[in-house]
Amino acid sequence: MKKLLPPGQFETTSWPILHQGDIYKFDETTWSFRLFGNVEKEITLSYRDFMNLPAVKSEIDLHCVTTWSKFGTQFEGIPFRELIKLASLKEGVTHIKIYGYYNGDPYGYSANLPLEPLMGDDALFVYKWKDDGHDWQELSPKHGYPLRFIPPPSFYLWKGTKWVTGIRFMKNDEAGFWEELGYSMTANPYKEERYR
Repeated sequence: MKKLLPPGQFETTSWPILHQGDIYKFDETTWSFRLFGNVEKEITLSYRDFMNLPAVKSEIDLHCVTTWSKFGTQFEGIPFRELIKLASLKEGVTHIKIYGYYNGDPYGYSANLPLEPLMGDDALFVYKWKDDGHDWQELSPKHGYPLRFIPPPSFYLWKGTKWVTGIRFMKNDEAGFWEELGYSMTANPYKEERYR
């Protein structure tokens, strides 16, 4: 069955590489992932802690704001909801920011997202992928190794933070890296929400 292309998009079978800033060089001894903000107690996970969380495999469509869409890509990763189970959220949390490395700063990049749409198998912190042209393989450093967030297909892919370092839980929405530069806060490709 043919997937529905969002308006203004074209379909590609490749996975184009786009990123801002330097490519993070993974070091397991210094890597960590924080759950912070409106939580009862902040949690810091090591790489091993994170990778020991329950994982799933899921097919997730990718839609980039630069107008390409890729269907039929499968990912292996830890669902966002598994992180929620670890974090005791304070009442009233509605949004998050997912942080990642940007030019050496572990929290230099961020993307804002509403909490509610992220509870399914299509919101993953991924480490492996495959498609019709590739067998299962680890993410490359340019794609976000060791861990990258892939959002549900109801969001443009800039919400998919590379080289992730943490989640901040918020009671109000707040602009992330690209949103501060004029990109849409909500980023729904099917509504063509590219810019504010």
